[in-house]
Amino acid sequence: MREQGQGGSGGTGSAGEDTAAFGALLRSLRLARALTLEGLAEASGLSARGIGDLERGRRATPQRRTVTALAEALRLTPEEHRRLQAAARPPRVPGAPATGARSLPLPRGVDDFTGREAELALLERLAAQATSGEATSGPVPTTGTAKAPGQPVTATAAQASGQPAPTGAPQAPGQPMAATAEAPGQPTTATAEAPGQPVTATAAQASGQPAPTETPQAPGQPVAATAEAPGQPVAATTEAPGQPVTATAAQASGQPAPTETPQAPGQPVAATAEAPGQPVTAMAAQASGQPAPTETPQAPGQPVAATTEAPGQPVTAMPPQAPRPPVPTGAPSQAPRQPVVVTVSGQPGAGKTTLALQAARRLGDLFPDGRLVVDLRGVDEEPPGATELLLGVLKSLGVADRELLDAGPEGLRELYGRVLAERRCLLVLDNARDEAQVRPLLPGSGPAMVLVTSRRMLTGLDSVHRLPLGALSPPEAIRFLADLAGPGRAAADPEALAAVAGYCGHLPLALRVAGNWLATRADVPVRRLAGRLAVEHRRLDALAAGDVSVASAFDLSYRHLGPAAALMFRRLALVPGQDTGVAGAARLTGQDPFDAEDTLEELVEAGLLGASGERYRLHDLLCLYARTRLSVEDRPEDTEAARAALYAWLLDTTVRAGRWYEPDQDPDPDPDNDPVLADPAEARRWLQAESANWLAALRAAAVAGDHARVVEVAEALHWFSDHWIFWGHWPEVFGTAARSAETLGDPLAEATQLNYHSWAVTVCEGRPEEGLALAARALDAAVRAGDLVQQAWAHHYRSLAYGRLDRAAAALDHIEQSARLFEAAGDLNGTLQSLHGRANALRRSGRTTEALAGYQAALSYLDEHQDHLPAHIAGFARHELLGGIGQCHGLLGQWDEAVSCLRRSIDVCLASGNTAMLSRKITVLADILLSAGRPDGAREAYARCLALGPEADPTRLAHARERLDRLDAD
Repeated sequence: MREQGQGGSGGTGSAGEDTAAFGALLRSLRLARALTLEGLAEASGLSARGIGDLERGRRATPQRRTVTALAEALRLTPEEHRRLQAAARPPRVPGAPATGARSLPLPRGVDDFTGREAELALLERLAAQATSGEATSGPVPTTGTAKAPGQPVTATAAQASGQPAPTGAPQAPGQPMAATAEAPGQPTTATAEAPGQPVTATAAQASGQPAPTETPQAPGQPVAATAEAPGQPVAATTEAPGQPVTATAAQASGQPAPTETPQAPGQPVAATAEAPGQPVTAMAAQASGQPAPTETPQAPGQPVAATTEAPGQPVTAMPPQAPRPPVPTGAPSQAPRQPVVVTVSGQPGAGKTTLALQAARRLGDLFPDGRLVVDLRGVDEEPPGATELLLGVLKSLGVADRELLDAGPEGLRELYGRVLAERRCLLVLDNARDEAQVRPLLPGSGPAMVLVTSRRMLTGLDSVHRLPLGALSPPEAIRFLADLAGPGRAAADPEALAAVAGYCGHLPLALRVAGNWLATRADVPVRRLAGRLAVEHRRLDALAAGDVSVASAFDLSYRHLGPAAALMFRRLALVPGQDTGVAGAARLTGQDPFDAEDTLEELVEAGLLGASGERYRLHDLLCLYARTRLSVEDRPEDTEAARAALYAWLLDTTVRAGRWYEPDQDPDPDPDNDPVLADPAEARRWLQAESANWLAALRAAAVAGDHARVVEVAEALHWFSDHWIFWGHWPEVFGTAARSAETLGDPLAEATQLNYHSWAVTVCEGRPEEGLALAARALDAAVRAGDLVQQAWAHHYRSLAYGRLDRAAAALDHIEQSARLFEAAGDLNGTLQSLHGRANALRRSGRTTEALAGYQAALSYLDEHQDHLPAHIAGFARHELLGGIGQCHGLLGQWDEAVSCLRRSIDVCLASGNTAMLSRKITVLADILLSAGRPDGAREAYARCLALGPEADPTRLAHARERLDRLDAD
């Protein structure tokens, strides 16, 4: 452990002189009032032995509440109170080290810190609250996030790798790369978040309830401490008269406070937190998160162990920077402030340690009593125990050996809490294993701030501020690589540098390794490294430099997983898309959904899986690592069986979801299915969320020759495709299905899928010439099949393509042929669509009045037959027809009628959830408002279109943006 200081050595006097001055003044004031020790103890609520120790200088400087209690009991004048307070906290020269500690710089490794400004700003604000005593209403909202593990934090500042390489001997993988330089010639090591060294910081204490610290007790009220089970907080309770008192010197019971703890023979106390294998921690919260009163004995059975410090490893202290103002006489007692605790969590290599160290550097001025960096060695097989770490921190804070000896093993935690209660310290508890390791190290009260870094989310800690870290943003990742490789090389091939950053998944540790590789090979072009990383199955091997390896960092977390979680982690590599849900993950492992969700959450807690809403995602590099472990640990037949189960479920559920949108289908939700898909909206959400996964399953079915399955899936998705026009993959879906149908020798299925394919390329991708050719092929296949409905649809799609090519006469001819065929086949929905298409063709040809009548006729037909059409198809047709009527009124200069119809169309479209069509309706309304001389309404409508986001029609977004710019220019 290091207690980090920031100044020179030297001060105004020794600790012994300070305590002696206070003790002499206290004794003189007591004798001046003819009070015995027992009398002052009874009046102040403190113990006689404790007061005697203060007068003899045997105890460390008293807390402010102790001084206030003594002043009130002695009835001091304001001037006497000021003198006593000043003696308790003697002024110190700025830059002087804290008592008993040496001043050393922070670990190196943050000079190339990049980004994370939002996170640092949050930590600065929390630090100001910690040191000012400002109350917080609760945990501050977290920033960042997560891209996917997860969940991406966009701003980023320190690479887990983001630390410059330590000088000296290489560190073994998985050990923190840090050392402190004490005297000249000592190596300086940086916490570079070596593989496997995570960091977390939490900003509220586990319970959020401050523990009283040396609060005066009413005379005659004995206090007893109830000892909880090991690791549980100790709470003070008032016993009935005559009950034994077990509380500490801060209690009114008059029991003396222990002063020193025996040290294990031969065990030096306090290790450099960053030195390999040297853990140190200091915090005083109880295992349950409920702070125990200070100076309360620890529950029995808690071992006390000394931290072994490597030879030559220093313990450093930050010097105080300004004297603290005395408390005025008669000032009302205030409740103890709570320390601020922040947990910084994230996957291996996210830069947690580096962020914590950068924060420690920035926040130094706010914590004049010290900054301590403590390596909890959370990924070790046997991390250090709490008492071992407590002892090391107390030693580094300058607590005398005699006082540690007097405290004894059972009093170590209360001594720890008492020491920190009045010190403005920043403690970085780096690389925490779990909540149980952290809880005993959180102080119950005082102005301290604690940053806890961990690969785990430490969900079990209460009342903490949570700061999850994800990957860097692309610009930050590129800037970080450029800093390492050199600006000249970065400028010479920026595309290659961006490719390297992308192959690293913008993960700080991977970027550090890649950057170091470039820095040590100045004559090798960046493009060569990009080429090496482009090979997926070799990427993790390439991301190793010296003893630093991305795969080794991942392995440290993976080896701590239980069997079920490890299996889930490996098989998540079989998910073809970027993420999955609980139901899909359950198919991979054969678990029921509830057990699968528990397993997924275990992976999230371990920092190996990202979560966003109900979706779970592996980072790209973690996915490669999981794939590697899958090939090593699982039998090929088991892997293929898991993949087949996932793909079968994906295609089954795709068919179920798509059928909600088919005119002749009315799915009955099966409660035994997962997901249930109770309505079209739920079906749409599933289809969109799982699109990358079911598309991959569809491709696999086509490659495997399961052509009937391919056609079935595409058929189920036809009507849904109208509700997600700009997805980008409909031509592939329907083109693949058309080829499968042709292979099956089914002309009707071939005609159907060719019609769908024609629609997709014409409407979704704006290629009407290709759509025209596909519709012609569909017509030929439909004639061969003898199917009137598909012949009608072929004419319908030919009309659509001709309309996009501004060939109005041809468009009108084919739509009328379509209408006759639909009527002959008795197809209600087809007839409605042809009536709508005819009105569109008339409008495009400039025959506005006829078009208006055509739209109105189609709307009447819809009103007449609505009960025989699915609700979502009727709703789609209604907002389209109302929109067409509004456009015609606009073309005729009938502005009020146009605006009214378009607003009705927008309301219907909004209810359908079809964002692409909604963006079209809103821009038509905006154009009409602008033409009507209503620029304010038009501006509002264009802005509303832009607010729809990426699911809107991209051509309409560009149109709205251009019109808004023009309006602003005017």
